[in-house]
Amino acid sequence: MKRNALSFFISLLLFPALLSAQQSLNTWFQKGQTAMVQEDWYSAAEAFLEALKINQSHAESVAALAECYYQLREYDQALSWVRKARTLNRGSMNLANLEALILIAMGQLETASSVLSEILAREPYNRDALFAAAELELARGKVGEAVKKYREAVARYPDDRRALVSLALVQGSLGDYDAARLNITRAVSLHSDDYRVHYYAAYLDALAGKLESAAASLDIALTLKPNFLAAHSLLASVRYRANRFDEAARIADQIIAANRNDVSAWYIKGMSFIRLGRFAEARQILSVALSIDSEDEFIRAALEDTVLKSTALESSERSVWASWHFNRARSFQSNNLLQEALFEYRRGLRIHPYAPERQEYAELLRIQGYPGRQLEELKFLQDIGRSNRVINDTVEAYNSLLYDTLPRIWQVNPYTLQNRHWKVAVFSVGSQSGMKHVDAGAVAAAYFQDLLSHDGNIAVMSLEIRQPSFSSAFRTAREAGADYFLILSVKEQDRDLSIQADMYVGRTGSSAASFSVYKVGQDRLRNGSRQIVSQLQAALPFRALILQRKANLVLIDKGKADGVAKSNTYQIIRKGSSVVRNEGVGLVYSPKDVIGTLVIDEVDELVSQGTATRAGFYDEITKGDEVIAIPEKGPSQSVPQDVSIDPELRYLLRTLR
Repeated sequence: MKRNALSFFISLLLFPALLSAQQSLNTWFQKGQTAMVQEDWYSAAEAFLEALKINQSHAESVAALAECYYQLREYDQALSWVRKARTLNRGSMNLANLEALILIAMGQLETASSVLSEILAREPYNRDALFAAAELELARGKVGEAVKKYREAVARYPDDRRALVSLALVQGSLGDYDAARLNITRAVSLHSDDYRVHYYAAYLDALAGKLESAAASLDIALTLKPNFLAAHSLLASVRYRANRFDEAARIADQIIAANRNDVSAWYIKGMSFIRLGRFAEARQILSVALSIDSEDEFIRAALEDTVLKSTALESSERSVWASWHFNRARSFQSNNLLQEALFEYRRGLRIHPYAPERQEYAELLRIQGYPGRQLEELKFLQDIGRSNRVINDTVEAYNSLLYDTLPRIWQVNPYTLQNRHWKVAVFSVGSQSGMKHVDAGAVAAAYFQDLLSHDGNIAVMSLEIRQPSFSSAFRTAREAGADYFLILSVKEQDRDLSIQADMYVGRTGSSAASFSVYKVGQDRLRNGSRQIVSQLQAALPFRALILQRKANLVLIDKGKADGVAKSNTYQIIRKGSSVVRNEGVGLVYSPKDVIGTLVIDEVDELVSQGTATRAGFYDEITKGDEVIAIPEKGPSQSVPQDVSIDPELRYLLRTLR
């Protein structure tokens, strides 16, 4: 009796403290829920963490915290919290679905598939699981399967906002704008008070090029939620694409006023000033954007392109921006990543051709086995008065060492030859824009074009990159005499990027090839663009010209740098007899125009020597004839391509939760 009385007395003493703790926990939890409704994920996470300090096993707070980190795209943290929440509430299908979505976002697709299979085995028509299963197919690159699953969800839940909008977004990403319009219109009519539905409708209209309709939907969304920054950003993009650059810059200023660190707003303001011809101000604005996020490749690419087009070669600005690439080059070289270092040196020298770092670049060329190219770089420094004793001594030494090379024997300077055998134009059509970076297609196309200029076999045509339509791009390429033209498009989000490059025959406009790449992590634009360049290079057949002939020996204008190797065998065809195929990639010529074969005997950096053998009774081989690869027997091999995943689409679908 005494013990029971004592326990009762202690509980009476502790009850106020326990009641106060419970009230405090409820207060924090309610604050977190309110913040979640307002999509203020930082404040929500803070509130739920405070609640868990009071009771670390509070299941509702643990589950809500997992949702917050998912929305913040901190997926590893979200996974940790959702798994803890599931131990506290083992029967929750909502938590199981959230875990599946987190796993999909992390790329752990097989584990996500297992979780979804468990859910659907218990509840075959679980709505969230059906949506997650469709998103899983998108992550696998199976867009057709995703469309099928979303259609099944709409059939089962015909009035569901998420089902209708999801299906419309996927259809829009496939270019099926009519079908997308039907579904988004139904979603708007059923959920007219939901600002997000109007936002998605605007996004789809912008995707289809219906800019005024997109602006009208955004006005409604902003009436319903005036501080909806995503809608402000999309409206700025829409105004930019409609060539209303002053208005786009004004909207960007409003976003910056609300959040000075909104790098996308600084970017669109800078891009607007570029289009207005206010280049000095644009460079300053983009510099501010880079100071906020130095890793944003689109801002850097746009800024560097503006510097190249609007400043003198001797400008001190060029030195500033080039030095960033030179520092990276040295870092790569110190880690023995020589190809990466070469890329950065080339980019830096493209911006600032007179930089003393050209000497470092020349030395790296020597290390890579190109002493002739090293010598040319050092001679350039001598020509512009940037020489020193080391450079002078090296030039003198290598002039002697390279005395018996093919260029000296044949008395040619391969570095002055302009024999780039494929004329290629690069375009962006319809002001192709990403959600994160307006005019992303044009920025990527300019960057890609600059990379192509380093290929000694491709002549990049200096044409207007921005084209209003495919027909305009076709006309521009055809009238300029391009062999091929490429149209680049970009889809991106914070952590991933996809680039699509569709190539067409310049003469006919027929499809020639398609290249795509999907990248995550750092340097996505840089590495993705380089990979597209590699795919293009692999697709274009080998072409060279005979520069000179002495008896049976001939000199051609391609060498080690172009993939020529000793014992390679090529066909020789009559000068001017080949034409680009009407569709696909390749050359067409008559068998009677094949006048010989060439077997390579000696290879230099940019030229090669071989023994020519005539094909017929008469020896017709002469200077200017074309040397091409012998066609392979059997079906042609297609260029390997990455599965192209639409990051924008996956991001928008995640925001539908």
